[in-house]
Amino acid sequence: MIAKHKLARINELAKKAKTSGLSAEETLEQAKLRREYIQAFRKAMTDMLHTVTIIDPNGNDVTPKKLKESQRRRFH
Repeated sequence: MIAKHKLARINELAKKAKTSGLSAEETLEQAKLRREYIQAFRKAMTDMLHTVTIIDPNGNDVTPKKLKESQRRRFH
């Protein structure tokens, strides 16, 4: 995930944007940090989904074919 100090800076800039506004430099910094955060979040979510197996109440594996193929490509 993203470093704590970067997350704190994202929150600091968001708060400042609501209260007094941001300078051009701060706006660019905020956009860069947000992109970095979203990229890290998406990677973590994708990694988590690659460990998921869906089982129905009867005990059958009903993991979607697309996810199974993605898991196979990733781990083999």
